Amino acid sequence: MTDSVGTPLFWGAFLAGVVVLLALDLGVVHRAARVESLRQALLWSVAWVVVSIAFGIWVYLRLGRQAGLEFFAGYLIEKALSVDNIFVFVLIFSYFAVPARLHHKVLFWGILGALVMRAGFIVAGTALIRTFHWVIYVFGALLLYSGFKILTQGDKKVEPQRNPLVRRLQRFLPMSTDYAGEGFFVRQGHRIVATPLALVLVTVETTDIVFAVDSIPAIFGVTTDPFIVYTSNVCAILGLRALYFVLAAVIDRFVYLGAGLGVVLMFIGAKMLLSGILPIGIEVSLSVVAAVLAISIALSIFKTGR
Repeated sequence: MTDSVGTPLFWGAFLAGVVVLLALDLGVVHRAARVESLRQALLWSVAWVVVSIAFGIWVYLRLGRQAGLEFFAGYLIEKALSVDNIFVFVLIFSYFAVPARLHHKVLFWGILGALVMRAGFIVAGTALIRTFHWVIYVFGALLLYSGFKILTQGDKKVEPQRNPLVRRLQRFLPMSTDYAGEGFFVRQGHRIVATPLALVLVTVETTDIVFAVDSIPAIFGVTTDPFIVYTSNVCAILGLRALYFVLAAVIDRFVYLGAGLGVVLMFIGAKMLLSGILPIGIEVSLSVVAAVLAISIALSIFKTGR
């Protein structure tokens, strides 16, 4: 694991680049609400992956081999976990009957919120590990349990109707009965009321917190450097919006992806628990994660694809 490599200049340049890309995404390309075509979504998805790989190569060349491999390992783990989130998005949009033209807006603001919340998780996690090293073993045990639970019981069940925050908002917040325009709030007479789209966004954000419980500890199993942890997280999440429109219709065909993620989480958990006895190099970690995910996807395609 590396020590801190992210100088203020690196942090500033990276965050500025993220702001520019997000502004381009929402303010220019997707200014008006519309149903995104598969071709456009695929091009955007590929573009995000290319940008992430280019940044990873820069990390490798500028900050060293160790940092570069840690970035790619973290990116691969977070990307696989973010693909698993698409199952949840499909369920949430279906439950709330969100018009297809509004999916992009919810995903954009949901991802923006996730970037902010995960930054807080990463800062807190880094501080805990550096102050109390034994926390790494707690994270390892948590991942081992989560991976085993996924293997034996399947993915987390998401039930929007039982989300306590959503239920509380429905009880105390004045709401409209339909999706009025494209906003999260709308004026009705002399008062401002929330639209169902606001509930959808709250559900997406609170669900991401649940998934972050696995996501953040998993990447700490690869590196404790906050710059590598956050940048690999951001690069994986930024492409999630486009990837949703590419995979939403066929995501149910990835029947073994959950099992693959369970194995990956158990491997990372075991790696953290054994870190003081039998350290596992980043090359081995990256190879194992890539191999497990590739096999789970290949088996899924073989079973369900024609």
